[in-house]
Amino acid sequence: MKTPSHPSHRFDRLDALRAVAILWMAAFHFCFDLNYYHFIRQSFTTDPFWLVQRTCIVTLFLFCAGFGQAVAWEQGQGWPRFWRRWAQVAGCALLVSAGSYLMFPRSFIYFGVLHGIAVMLVITRVTANAGRWLWLAGAIAIALPRLVQHPWFDTRLTNWIGLITHKPVTEDYVPLLPWIGVMWWGLAAGQWVLANRRDWVTGALPKALHPFAVLGRWSLSFYMVHQPVLIGLLLLATMLRR
Repeated sequence: MKTPSHPSHRFDRLDALRAVAILWMAAFHFCFDLNYYHFIRQSFTTDPFWLVQRTCIVTLFLFCAGFGQAVAWEQGQGWPRFWRRWAQVAGCALLVSAGSYLMFPRSFIYFGVLHGIAVMLVITRVTANAGRWLWLAGAIAIALPRLVQHPWFDTRLTNWIGLITHKPVTEDYVPLLPWIGVMWWGLAAGQWVLANRRDWVTGALPKALHPFAVLGRWSLSFYMVHQPVLIGLLLLATMLRR
């Protein structure tokens, strides 16, 4: 375990950035739900407006997760604490699978963003001391799915790796490749910022943005709650409309 070089404390600016990602994700999901319940008509599978947004949201979310691992590594977070947090993420991933199966039995989420994060957290943890090599590893991970595809990776048992020839039928899909590359870059950027521009993340946050920092600390809880709440509200609106 790395010996902590700085005291443990919150990084409000990083938490606020994470809140931006989670709020953007919630807004995207709300629009998806509006479409699902026929309040609007949009194509979330073909329209670049929605496809690009999803890519940006997941990128920001995973970059923040990688940056957070840089903070944990610098502070000397032990394996017991790491595994407790990991168990929360993995447990929530299983709940997402169960909930999505009830709603979308033919396209339920079996390797979405939380499933991906659960795997990537372990990988970034064991590679955190790779230093500058993280930048190269991230670049290779991002480029590899564009260069290598094989039908062997198209099954549900193997498509989580990411070297697929076609996208699987599922409501959310965040495979290891290329997304571990984004998380590696977040880890590498976090280590560089903490070593060279620490004030970027430790500086004071404007008072008006403090709620964002609080939300960022509870991002996993917010993620798990927001969809049931949004869907419940839309179901109520549907009943009233009838």
